[in-house]
Amino acid sequence: MAAYKAKKSNLKALLTKSNTELDVLAANTNIPLEQLHGYLDKKVMNLNNAMTISKALNCNIEDLYVWKVAGE
Repeated sequence: MAAYKAKKSNLKALLTKSNTELDVLAANTNIPLEQLHGYLDKKVMNLNNAMTISKALNCNIEDLYVWKVAGE
């Protein structure tokens, strides 16, 4: 089985698609705005935050990143 690694965050695109501002996401998820800003770049979120964000944006956890197979 292949191992996957998060390559690039899709959070900005998902926010746009759902018409949600970052400060609204912070308020809805209780995740600090500064931490969400980190997720806009490359910082990989923990599983708890990924699930919380995916539910708030009505998407799958896998949708939060562009994935690559490790070693490629």
